[in-house]
Amino acid sequence: MLPVNRRRTQIMLAGSFLLLIALVWVKVPNPLIAAIALLPACLAAGLQMPFLLCLAFIAFSFFRLHEVFPALYPLHIPQLLALGTLGSLAVNLLTKRINMFWSRELSVFSFFLFLVIIGSLLATNRSAAMGSLTGTYIKIAAMVFAISWLLRNSRQFFWLLLTMIVSGISVAIVALRNKHLGLELVEGTRVTIGRSIGSMLGDPNDLSLVLLFPASFALALLLTPGFGRFWKCLGLICFLLVACAVIATQSRGGLLGICAVSGIYAWHRVQNKALLIGMGGAALMVLFVLAGITDRASGGAHEEGIDESAMGRIYAWQAAIGMALHHPLTGVGLNNFISNYFDYSPHWDGKNHAVHSTWFGVLAETGLLGFTVFIAIIIAVARISSRCRSCFAPGNSHTGHTYDPVLFACAQSVQAGLAGFCVSGTFLTMGFTWPLYIMLALAVALSQYLHRQTTGQR
Repeated sequence: MLPVNRRRTQIMLAGSFLLLIALVWVKVPNPLIAAIALLPACLAAGLQMPFLLCLAFIAFSFFRLHEVFPALYPLHIPQLLALGTLGSLAVNLLTKRINMFWSRELSVFSFFLFLVIIGSLLATNRSAAMGSLTGTYIKIAAMVFAISWLLRNSRQFFWLLLTMIVSGISVAIVALRNKHLGLELVEGTRVTIGRSIGSMLGDPNDLSLVLLFPASFALALLLTPGFGRFWKCLGLICFLLVACAVIATQSRGGLLGICAVSGIYAWHRVQNKALLIGMGGAALMVLFVLAGITDRASGGAHEEGIDESAMGRIYAWQAAIGMALHHPLTGVGLNNFISNYFDYSPHWDGKNHAVHSTWFGVLAETGLLGFTVFIAIIIAVARISSRCRSCFAPGNSHTGHTYDPVLFACAQSVQAGLAGFCVSGTFLTMGFTWPLYIMLALAVALSQYLHRQTTGQR
């Protein structure tokens, strides 16, 4: 407890500061003054709760909430949250309120980050590569370490779970609203968000990718024993809204991803695997019919044989292989696939095409070496999630810990989310976007939590 004199000094300083703000407000009645008045409280809260800042930054950066709700756009919230998160993390690390640790998975990721940086420096279109590196990927990389180090207890894992679900519901509702009102549509039928303001969600495939990620968390909340009815209802509502919104995007990769995520949960709960596979195939066909894939302007039933969309992907994948063989150690560089497309594609129709595949995108932009390390990251996440799912499962007494539904739900979410990523990644470009890296950080944090529980560390 602080001495009385010191406490009085602090009260006088705080009172003087508030009086000064009030006098300035009288002279200059600007909302910015009110924001300044809240600044000390925000700074104190940020330093005390760096993980919440980190979560808010992920929600705004990955789900693009400031573009989903354009009224937030002028406030520059992602930039402010990025500064707050990194500043708070640095202060907490320097004061040793947060203990850093290292793991084999973080070493593998660091090597991949090193390869991405080298590839960007040697890229043929260096400005595009450095723009993507400094604008997005370096933030993702920083958050991998931040999430891994900040996620330390069950309450924080729950906040992460809840953030994904609430953000997913928000994006899904806006997408369905746009579909209902006929706003921001592409090709006449495919829903997007914020296309008119240049949002990343203005591409239906990217929107389906963002929507797909919370699906695994929603099903975890719904199916994990130990959660109350309210949370299970919230999980069910989130999954239904997300599934409907993905259907509205008419993204084949998104639909496959939804089936993959659901399939992982079903695989652990249905004994008859042959029946499950048959039902999964039927469910996929139903989703394709509901989405109206055959009515799409691109890739619809009116295109005979292998449709133009599919042929475009095949040419792009051939170009990606050519880039990797020509640049096996560094690739062509981050965000350089399109600018190199003309030089490597076996077919030229007058325009460059996107790669539309996570695997071929990473192969082209980081080379054979980078692709190998990327696969190692995937394997590491799969291995950890499988082990944590088994250890955190109800009724597992081998690890000696009490069953916690939050930890079991998070382990399931990572495993199912990774399956969705691998399946939908064949048709969506996700190699340098948030989902895999959030799952990596979550897997590392779960593994570290399990290690502390097993060894009795705090």
